[in-house]
Amino acid sequence: MIAVGLVCVGKLKESYLREASAEYEKRLSRFCKFSVKEVAEQRSDAKSAAEIEAVKRAEGERLIAALGGGYVVVLDGRGRQATSEEIAATLAAAAQRTSHIDFVIGGSYGLSDEVRARADEVISFGKITFPHQLIRIVAEEQIYRAFTINNNVAYHK
Repeated sequence: MIAVGLVCVGKLKESYLREASAEYEKRLSRFCKFSVKEVAEQRSDAKSAAEIEAVKRAEGERLIAALGGGYVVVLDGRGRQATSEEIAATLAAAAQRTSHIDFVIGGSYGLSDEVRARADEVISFGKITFPHQLIRIVAEEQIYRAFTINNNVAYHK
């Protein structure tokens, strides 16, 4: 069974987000060994571009250290916009090459260049901006949807 990780900055603070995450983690257990690795947010009231870059670099070091060593998909607004079917194809192709796939989500300031450089693929969920905690739920849902597409399970329409 393939291992799929979601490596992200920060913890889910709202109970409704934790409940949604727990639901998708339960659903995903049917298809993969799913795990979430939360790295610490860099506390900062950064105002300047240099301060923001320092925050992204510190969080990026933690994200890279938490990766499982397999295929890495970074979720970033500057990435290639992908449909659910394309995400499913990415997951299927990566599963042919490795036993571990990590999806990476940055913090509120985004991702460092080093994290993007470590990626095997950079995907965007669209042009709108999502709070990083909400994108975590969207990512879990899309990973689940990808598995249902690849396994011909009646969920994706």
